[in-house]
Amino acid sequence: MGGFPRIYREIQATAHFLHKAGEQDTFGRCVSIFSVTSLRSQALLPLTTTDPNDKAALTRQIDLGAPVDPAARLEPGAPIPGRPGRPQLLPHTELKARSMRTVEGRAALIHALAHIELNAIDLALDIVWRFPDLPEDFYRQWMGVAQEEALHFELLRDHLRSLGFDYGDFPAHNTLWEMAEKTRHDLLARLALVPRTLEARGLDASPPIKAKLTSAGDRRAGEILDIILRDEIGHVALGNRWYRWLCAERGFDPVATYPQLAEQYGAPRPRGPFNLEARRAAGFQEDELAALIAD
Repeated sequence: MGGFPRIYREIQATAHFLHKAGEQDTFGRCVSIFSVTSLRSQALLPLTTTDPNDKAALTRQIDLGAPVDPAARLEPGAPIPGRPGRPQLLPHTELKARSMRTVEGRAALIHALAHIELNAIDLALDIVWRFPDLPEDFYRQWMGVAQEEALHFELLRDHLRSLGFDYGDFPAHNTLWEMAEKTRHDLLARLALVPRTLEARGLDASPPIKAKLTSAGDRRAGEILDIILRDEIGHVALGNRWYRWLCAERGFDPVATYPQLAEQYGAPRPRGPFNLEARRAAGFQEDELAALIAD
């Protein structure tokens, strides 16, 4: 990876040359390119970056204190999301579970989790640039989510490498981003069906996945999953907060609106067992949990 994509290495080299040549003002402008652009426009660089390691590193470098510019109408200069040549993307129904008795089987599961976290980086970055005219806290909080997802990806990638594999070595699916595409023109649907549905499913899945890996002797994977579950509760809570805020802005009942959006956009139906403790911590209300269990 080498730290930054080529364009940033070129900027750094140019700035260094200008600094030595005495062009102090130009030097200052070069090295501050990342900091002077708005928080929302900064989201587009890692979002369109194809190398997953660069994507994560760039996301973590973004300054959360940068100006937001909520009113800006932005346009990406490259396809989104930027995707590497690997892994091969297949329908989720074609992905086969592997035995936890082998290192390869455990690595495949870690790889699947890393792929989810890489998609989660893109999802958080996408919500920052795509939807204008929201409170500044909305953008800063979702950029913070993107940075935590980048950390999760790096933790899982590093662990995968310790097992003798790397990201891209196993096939994966595109389910998370497919929902982002469906909801690209509707922020309310995005909040309802990505953080509150697909990512909330991760709260349910985390304990059994951790048990599966630790029972196979992978304590480090269990430690990483503890970090991810802690952070994901906060991410889903953020989804709940802004979903309810937007429902209030539009005069909608949040509980009654959710199944309408789920049906309209073809969201997968959540299936138990549910991690009710984590869902409560993430802000789901008792009437929502009752409807979930009864469905």
